[in-house]
Amino acid sequence: MTRILVIAGILLLTACSEEPGSEKWCAAKKAQAKTEWSGSDLATYTRHCLIDGTEVGSEGWCKSMADKPKSEWSTSEAETYARHCVL
Repeated sequence: MTRILVIAGILLLTACSEEPGSEKWCAAKKAQAKTEWSGSDLATYTRHCLIDGTEVGSEGWCKSMADKPKSEWSTSEAETYARHCVL
């Protein structure tokens, strides 16, 4: 029973966090001290936040993903595309 509550709590907390590369995530990272960033944060920020229209879920990102062959998509990209671009 305790295990189920712990797993449910973790899922709830992760569901509320910003998706890396999204507009909200970029704004939060911009406000955070650069010394607190991980290498992964830096790579994601560089890829999605420095050039307008490349944030995850933006119109430009959706167009870029639509042009990319589906066989080259990662599982994460497919989930994110479905969440932000299909509806």
